[in-house]
Amino acid sequence: MSTINRFAKQVPAHVLSNKRVGQYHQILLNIGDLVKHCHPGNFVAISVGGENSGMILRRAFAISRISDRGEYGGTMELIVAPHGTGSRWLCSQQEGATLDIVTPLGSAFGIPTEPVNALLIGGGYGSAPLFGLAEVLKARGCRVDMILGASSTPKIYAPLEGKRSVNSLKIYTEDATSGIHGRVTDSLREIIAQDQIDVIYSCGPMAMLSAISTIAASMEVVHQCAVEEAMACGIGVCMTCVLPVTKDDGSIAMLRSCIDGPVMDGAKVAWNLVGQGREVKA
Repeated sequence: MSTINRFAKQVPAHVLSNKRVGQYHQILLNIGDLVKHCHPGNFVAISVGGENSGMILRRAFAISRISDRGEYGGTMELIVAPHGTGSRWLCSQQEGATLDIVTPLGSAFGIPTEPVNALLIGGGYGSAPLFGLAEVLKARGCRVDMILGASSTPKIYAPLEGKRSVNSLKIYTEDATSGIHGRVTDSLREIIAQDQIDVIYSCGPMAMLSAISTIAASMEVVHQCAVEEAMACGIGVCMTCVLPVTKDDGSIAMLRSCIDGPVMDGAKVAWNLVGQGREVKA
């Protein structure tokens, strides 16, 4: 494994709870001392389907938040949408079940050493990791504002929890069923200028991350985004999750989202080349 995953371990994790939250499942796992090495932006790879399953590959899930307090010791929270076969199996696991997991994997969000004005932007259930990040940033004395967006209200994850976690919250829905009618980027320039934003953190669909990156770069605001690329191995072996990234010399390298990400500098991702299948150079 890359040194970025030097603390990663394969361990059995017990399901402490599995609750339905709107269209999603909030799953709490006991991971013991591994919690000390998990940070906002890291992910976990989980073996799904059971011992006799034909689903050979693990499934990667962003870590929503972690805690080393309480009666269970180290815990990890996941927010899972039951879309595919693997995620539906995971969402069916009951309290007391044991999962085979590998964590923590991938790069984490960079946390400022001094208080800054941070804007967190999430799309759909991709916003889940931002809640744990908000807690870390506020502990550093940062002002934290949040924007949540989705095509419709049911796809917004835990808006009330978001409101409790940050200084201010704006919600956008494309069908106008709640909040502001439109997309999270519609008023982004005005929000950056008005709130004097220093750094943007984002999680969500790739098209949304690309749009945010364009605006952030034009206004010279740092943008850290957690990319959503399908991962097969999660440890940098299979090369299925590569993304085109601009190097310091201007050339394009295909970097692995699971090792060099999932958190990346939005200004360096060559968004116009994403999905074009360029030859791997790194």
